[in-house]
Amino acid sequence: MTKTAGHAGDCVDAASVYAAACPCRDMLDLLANKWSALALGALESGPRRFGELRARLQGISPKMLTQTLRRLEEHGLVLREVHAEVPPRVEYSLTALGTEACVPLAHLRSWVEQNIDRFP
Repeated sequence: MTKTAGHAGDCVDAASVYAAACPCRDMLDLLANKWSALALGALESGPRRFGELRARLQGISPKMLTQTLRRLEEHGLVLREVHAEVPPRVEYSLTALGTEACVPLAHLRSWVEQNIDRFP
């Protein structure tokens, strides 16, 4: 991993993520979360409204979706855009960082789907 300026306890090498104080852990926790990974995947095809995301992510509660989207936005992976209309329209889309994060997550989703029959 490369060093990122401005973060206390920066990740200075690949082993840093195993250190308790490494800020990489928060991002790893976010991306390893089921709902985060699925929400990012749902946004790969383009911007979506809250209701569209909720319909796509079967089984997620409105509260959990709100928390997930806020956390993804706070970490710079998702952009929340409010359109000045009546009634107001809010759309969620991937940032450049979110698009990059989707690459390994898509591989993981594909791997799981291809190997689901091998799991006990």
